[in-house]
Order: sequence, then structure tokens, then C-alpha cells
Amino acid sequence: MAKYSDDEIRGMKKITCKIAGDYLGIGPMAVSIGMRNDLLPIGFAIHNEDRYADSWSYNIIAERLIAYNHGKINGIQVESIEKNLSTIINQFEEMKRDLVFLLSEKEE
Repeated sequence: MAKYSDDEIRGMKKITCKIAGDYLGIGPMAVSIGMRNDLLPIGFAIHNEDRYADSWSYNIIAERLIAYNHGKINGIQVESIEKNLSTIINQFEEMKRDLVFLLSEKEE
């Protein structure tokens, strides 16, 4: 198995389950199953359900992978970050709706 440095991981445009597995010292299937079951907080596993096929896509984030490998991130931290981001996004959505409403009143 190839072992990648942190800088090599940071420089990659796309990190596959194989690359992540090699970097972490585990198999690519362990990476994909860990991501599917929210046990490996290194990115997102997206379930693509189609009437003809059923597949998964993986978006592995370099900095999360590196932090996880060095023991600096866990699932609880990721949940907290994602919750905070969700709150911020919701607040921006409300501001956008308010702005659209104000602009539409101004046009009348």
C-alpha cells in the first residue's frame, strides 16, 4: 500500500476511498462503509438512488482526513461544526427572504 504525506493529500484534487485507505492504513472498503455509516468523519457519502441503479459517491475533504489521521477530529466535533454551519445558512436564507420581500415592496 502506498503511504501519502499530509502535503500530498492537500495537493490532490480528488481523494478516492483507495487513497484515503492507503493514507489511513485501512482498506478502501472500510473507508466507504465507515463513511456510509457516519463512523468516519472525513467527508460525505452520498447515496444516489435511481430507478435503474443504486450507487454511492464519496467527497473526502483533505483537511478532515488529515485531522482524523492525527487524532484531532472526531464525530462529535464534526456534528457541532455542521450544526453551526446549518444555523448560519438558515440565518442567511431568512435574510435573503426578507431582502427579496423588501425589494418587491419597493417596486410596487
